[in-house]
Amino acid sequence: MSVVWNSCWRTPFHSFALSLFRFMTLLDFFNYITAHSGVAVLFLLAIPALAFLVNLWSGTTAEEIWKWRYVYAGLVYAACIPGIFALTLNIYLFLFERQSIWAMNLAIQVLPFLSMVATLMLIRRKLPFEYIPGFGKLSGFMTLIFALIGIMWFVDRLRLVAFTYVPFAYIVVGFVLVLILIRFAWSKLF
Repeated sequence: MSVVWNSCWRTPFHSFALSLFRFMTLLDFFNYITAHSGVAVLFLLAIPALAFLVNLWSGTTAEEIWKWRYVYAGLVYAACIPGIFALTLNIYLFLFERQSIWAMNLAIQVLPFLSMVATLMLIRRKLPFEYIPGFGKLSGFMTLIFALIGIMWFVDRLRLVAFTYVPFAYIVVGFVLVLILIRFAWSKLF
């Protein structure tokens, strides 16, 4: 009975989703996107196109543009999350993995960043970033990521190896304190 039940409720999408996310590593995910890059390219090209269309539809007066600020916020997040991830991935691959520039994957490493830049430029024409809800949190998150990458690169270049008997919980607390210190220092700096 259970065999019949399992075969009845499984759809092709369900089996696809199970096979996609069951034991997938980040490399498997990148290989999957590279093999099926049409959807990713369409999504990444649609974001600036939507920003252009929203610029046309939002009007010219401040009151008309103000009504569209949440749509602009959605477009900013849709462009910036893959763009920041791609930029962080590029920095990691070039600094830590020593990847050659000739081995760059355009769909994963270049197009998200270009889509982010194009979308932000289009939105900036119509509405200052100060008026977009949550944009400050996004730029703070990006700052935090780049500060951490800088610290990791500095520690990597020191070639410092330490064997210690400090409990792991103390190391985690120290790491969190360094993050808070970086965030506080960055907010005081700018």
